[in-house]
Amino acid sequence: MQRRDFLRISAAVAAATAIDPAHAFGKDPGSELKVAPSDQLTHGVIGLGGIGRTGAHFFSNSSSRLVALCDVDADHLAAADAAAREKFGVKAKLYRDWRELVHDPDVDVVHIATPPHWHGIMALEAARAGKDIFCEKPMTRTIGESRRVVEAINHYGNIFRLNTWFRFKDTFYGLGTDVQPLKKLVASGLLGWPLTVRISGATGFAWKFFWTGKENLVPQPVPANLDYDMWLGPAPYKPYHPHRVHQTFRGYWDYDGGGLADMGQHYIDPVQYLLGKDDDFPVKVEVDAPQQHPDAVGTWRSVTYTYADGCRIILEGEGHESPGKVPYIEGPLGKVYKGFECTIPDVWNIINELPDPEPQNTDFLECVRNRRHFALDEIKGHHSSTVVNMGVCALRLGRTLHFDPVKQCFIGDDAANRLIDQPARGEWAKYLL
Repeated sequence: MQRRDFLRISAAVAAATAIDPAHAFGKDPGSELKVAPSDQLTHGVIGLGGIGRTGAHFFSNSSSRLVALCDVDADHLAAADAAAREKFGVKAKLYRDWRELVHDPDVDVVHIATPPHWHGIMALEAARAGKDIFCEKPMTRTIGESRRVVEAINHYGNIFRLNTWFRFKDTFYGLGTDVQPLKKLVASGLLGWPLTVRISGATGFAWKFFWTGKENLVPQPVPANLDYDMWLGPAPYKPYHPHRVHQTFRGYWDYDGGGLADMGQHYIDPVQYLLGKDDDFPVKVEVDAPQQHPDAVGTWRSVTYTYADGCRIILEGEGHESPGKVPYIEGPLGKVYKGFECTIPDVWNIINELPDPEPQNTDFLECVRNRRHFALDEIKGHHSSTVVNMGVCALRLGRTLHFDPVKQCFIGDDAANRLIDQPARGEWAKYLL
């Protein structure tokens, strides 16, 4: 049976049995169901300069076949086309305008591997087009955009994956352990409550302060291979300079938020999971940093988040690491250091006797086939992305901000709330509606 025939039959069966297609299989705006559970999925990648050409996005196998590639840089697109032919024997469709890939009926899953100022708009349009979505971190560049993505996916029934995975696999950077034993220890209550988590060089984490911008850039001619206006997209127009694009774009507020936005979701998302705060937000964020330039991202000394119950996440940056031996997690009854050194005697035997955390759905393609939420879906991603973006807002404004977790806005600070929903340039504004 061909996939398209399967879709029509599945739609009829779903209607006859009164199953809501958006929750049973997923639907596009035309209400026609997609993805036969036994069929090979197809995927397309938008953004091919760096992470888009790594194994997370750039693959073709028996489970999912690469069928489309898109980039505004003709050189990147040509290199990816050549790599797809050589590695996989695939002749993919090539696009310069991402909207054509998103609306390609032969694409089931859209991979978004662009700079973050594009993530929200692309995810929203992919959701409207009935595609499932594999998005790079940070989920979006603003709090308002990730909230809109959650609403759209809830409406259209897409499956969403955010590409940071430390809550469910791999050693958690320099900490020396994966997250699961820490989750068990925190859940046991043996450390007491509230807890403080410290993310710094002393506990095995680096904030990549080389992602800083340059001030007073002298305009340069736009290279012939680059569609710079499309690269900017929803971002405010700024004259072209090579430091704004490709590998160094993270140093400019219009496109990202430096090392905090680059690494923040990798580091903070597992903490949300550890603390059981996947459905919560901090109520306050404090910063210690030099005055930031309005265009170019600078460095910072510390960012401190406080939750309503007193738990804290402290990010220690340039020139502000705590002296001596520093715990990663600290509670009234115990501390855990880098390498899982713990002040609780015989902690590993205790942990081994504790119940394991609930299993997580960590196979994205299987989630697409079975219409199940991925372990790091749009809801969890929105929460940890919002924590990161709260810090970005506080840094840009240079002051403490108070946050209402229910209304998801800052309290008594109009300038901060304007950073939640930032206007898009020109025609791109309609994609945020």
